[in-house]
Amino acid sequence: MTPRLPPLMYPPMNFLSLSRSHRLFEALGRNYEIYFPYPGYSGSSFTNSALTPIQKAELGGVRTVDPVKAFFFMGRERVSDGFDSAPPGTRTRPLCIIGAKACDLQGFRILDQVFMDPEYGDPTYRRLRETSLVISSDCTTALETCFCTALGLQPHPQGLFDLNLSPVDGGYLVEAGSAKGQAVLDAHPDLFEEAPSGLTAARDAARSEVKAMVESNVAATGTPNGKDLAGRVVHHYDSPLWAEEASTCVECGACNTICPTCHCFLLYDQKNDRGFSRFRVWDSCLLNDFARVAGGANPRERLWMRLRNRFEKKFEFFPATGGMIACTGCGRCTSACPGKIDIKRVLRKLAGD
Repeated sequence: MTPRLPPLMYPPMNFLSLSRSHRLFEALGRNYEIYFPYPGYSGSSFTNSALTPIQKAELGGVRTVDPVKAFFFMGRERVSDGFDSAPPGTRTRPLCIIGAKACDLQGFRILDQVFMDPEYGDPTYRRLRETSLVISSDCTTALETCFCTALGLQPHPQGLFDLNLSPVDGGYLVEAGSAKGQAVLDAHPDLFEEAPSGLTAARDAARSEVKAMVESNVAATGTPNGKDLAGRVVHHYDSPLWAEEASTCVECGACNTICPTCHCFLLYDQKNDRGFSRFRVWDSCLLNDFARVAGGANPRERLWMRLRNRFEKKFEFFPATGGMIACTGCGRCTSACPGKIDIKRVLRKLAGD
């Protein structure tokens, strides 16, 4: 993974004008495969610069509909052609993700623990994380589903980026978060200038305004603080709330696949002319056969048990084993759920007696 150096080792904040940002992205496109948020009917989604002009990028706003994890832990990936072969390469050029938001960067903290383990890590994920350039950006508004501040996070990046772009009048304040990001600044000195007086204060004011929006959501819905959720799933382990919430679940698995931290997968073999290929695909703990074992036994045969497992993993298991809640407050699961299961509502019930 890209070495993360102390922020004080980097020069003061830089300013990048809007017109020069397009020149920067075009220059990066000579070495990277560029993806950026593009507005659509139901929100912005990532698109490739080969398909959409970079000038149409939406670098403010809120998180994309699709999670950034999909670039590093893919929904379907061929991992081997036979038992003895190395994982096949899937990209000819390294990735440059532009416009990642803080909730997706927090997702890296979870996925890195799972897939960057020195002994049991995943080589494909590791290679993508080490070679990719991540350019994040501040949220400039909030959705009703956002609740990152309840989990001790902020709606602006606080690390795990190479460069961060904060939208300000006329362009962006640019902050380097890694040696790789600083190298980009050093390689294009003609595109950046020292930040004009007052822009840092304007950025901080904008950040405070967006934070207030999220905190208003949290207060309006009674969403509990993440620190108050320790032990609450265990406390409500046999509570009827799980059956109540699962009553509208259609077992589609959208909450898992759209989540920036969910990382369960299954492997399957597919025959081809040379023998077989092995694929890895996303799995979902809400699906009926997720926990099924040989012989047909299923320790979580009821849907409410599987819903409980989702919350237990995020708010009990991962805090105990990984030291952090495996939820970033992005609200994607609520937005994607056809059964209208609202994670904030469930957390509020968990916090009660």
